Amino acid sequence: MNPTEFADVIVVGGGSCGCVVAARLSENPDRSVLLLEAGPAFSGVADIPAALLDASTLPIGPGSEWVGTYPAELAAGVSRTIARGRVLGGSGAVNGGYFIRATPGDFDAWPQSAWSFDQVLPFYIGSETDLDAGARGRWHGTRGPMPVSRAPMQDRHPLTAAFVDSATNAGFRFREDMNSPDAAAGGVGIVPSNVVDGTRVSAALAYLLPVAGRKNLRVQGNSTVASLMFKGNRVIGVEIIVDGVRRVVESDTVVVSAGAVHTPALLLRSGIGPSEGSAALGISVIADSPGVGHGFSDHPEVAVPFVTKNDRSTPSPALEAVLHAGEVEIRPYTRRFDQLISGLSRVPHVFGVGLMRSTARGSITLRSTDPFEAPDVRYRYLESDGDRRAMRGGVELARELLASPSMAVEVEVPAIDDPLAALGTSLHMSGSAKMGPESDPESVLDDHCRVRGVDGVFVVDTSAFPVVPSRGPHATAIMFAERAVALMGVEPAE
Repeated sequence: MNPTEFADVIVVGGGSCGCVVAARLSENPDRSVLLLEAGPAFSGVADIPAALLDASTLPIGPGSEWVGTYPAELAAGVSRTIARGRVLGGSGAVNGGYFIRATPGDFDAWPQSAWSFDQVLPFYIGSETDLDAGARGRWHGTRGPMPVSRAPMQDRHPLTAAFVDSATNAGFRFREDMNSPDAAAGGVGIVPSNVVDGTRVSAALAYLLPVAGRKNLRVQGNSTVASLMFKGNRVIGVEIIVDGVRRVVESDTVVVSAGAVHTPALLLRSGIGPSEGSAALGISVIADSPGVGHGFSDHPEVAVPFVTKNDRSTPSPALEAVLHAGEVEIRPYTRRFDQLISGLSRVPHVFGVGLMRSTARGSITLRSTDPFEAPDVRYRYLESDGDRRAMRGGVELARELLASPSMAVEVEVPAIDDPLAALGTSLHMSGSAKMGPESDPESVLDDHCRVRGVDGVFVVDTSAFPVVPSRGPHATAIMFAERAVALMGVEPAE
């Protein structure tokens, strides 16, 4: 094993949250910060490949070097291979740019000591520069790293325009600003996105790479963290694998931002998790924490197919507008997924129906202690009668909108046998190592993102959310990382 290195703070994972954490913590020049990313990393803004910048495509297709995959069981008898960003910037570097905030009511389930809506709003505002004059005001920022924009009317895809007309004609209110608190009441509106002039702006591009030249900040790609290392219950570093070689990096502060699948997997491999599961794999228990990997939530999504009469393959983002109606979100994708994702066989054009308040709670367990073997992931979607009713209602609404006069000039809607057959996931997993009160045995973290039962370990990514928000989580993840850093009170080692 190679000689050890040292950093005051190690950040595990260079996704959206990890990029924010490393950039903010390294603002103190007396604190050394090492960011370890399992996928490729870049030394500066100019090094980002064009595929990661082009917001009109999703660079996640077969053979993509920017994603990692894991098998998952969505429901009994329904398995899928899930792709997530495995590159500096994480899934925010390869997704469609959806940047809608959680609603004020979503935070009722969060610890009110530090995470009420009033407490997080300044961090939403501080994280962004909203580029649309019509959306500026008390709810929006003008000096933050993340740019936020909305597709202007003259540039919207014809399907987007027809969808908005269809929804408003059906009685749904048009929301000028989907990121204002009153948008929580529902309605149709243009998606706020982290896309500017066709460029996908990830947290790597907005936060990390502009400051990559700091002498106290080091970003290391292609580095898999095998486990956290402890002396007693105090973290003393991490064991990493680079090009097949294991070595140790010492630190007394580790921030785990590896994502909602790999964060709990790393904790489990490190002896933080249910004691019985650890013992079965020969893992020494550091902290018996039954909530690690258990009870996560996400948004099941069903694809509603249709046929376009005029197949316009424009360089539009994947999603320009959405409708929030009760428990569902209707997503009028602008193009077929084989047009958005290179390497796919031709598939039907679809609207997505996401169930935004699902009762399903999933689990992540280790198959082995090998960090390169994907864990066992089970979503348990649509097991409740209420979820199935809500999803069927959402599919029916989507088909009604597609059949409306506004949409009929653009599309035809074929009959479908089983409205729930085309089940997928929105890739919004949250709560696999959640915050919560000490009285809740399933809570893994306290309200400052500290892992209970050990010293020096924090979790800062969507794993920590008590429950998935009722909107897509990217904007909330950026806010969360900003707020978490402010709460940490991390000091450099003496």
